[in-house]
Amino acid sequence: MSQPINFQNKLELFSEHWSPKVIAEMNDYQFKLVKIKGEFTWHNHADTDETFIVLEGSMGIEFRDRTVQLSEGEMIVVPRGREHKPFADKECKVLLVEPKGVINTGETGGELTADNDVWI
Repeated sequence: MSQPINFQNKLELFSEHWSPKVIAEMNDYQFKLVKIKGEFTWHNHADTDETFIVLEGSMGIEFRDRTVQLSEGEMIVVPRGREHKPFADKECKVLLVEPKGVINTGETGGELTADNDVWI
């Protein structure tokens, strides 16, 4: 995979929210694009950290003790096991970096659980 990947071109290939799409892999990690809008579900990832990189728009992540706001060009690493709930008032485009096989809702499940390992 030694070809450039254009985020904007890939983002134009889907419209659904909360449904991460894989665009690349590096070792055991995947790079996933996701569009978010509204509120997600409280969840955690017991075995791995999760990185959110805001490409366009703004979002927040609620933790049990505080809320973090992220703007375009900012990122945060959510530590493994830390319960969190992402949200965005308006559509926000995000690059996620996490190990292959991570389910977006962790072990919480529910209607927002997306199919895993979907490539675009």
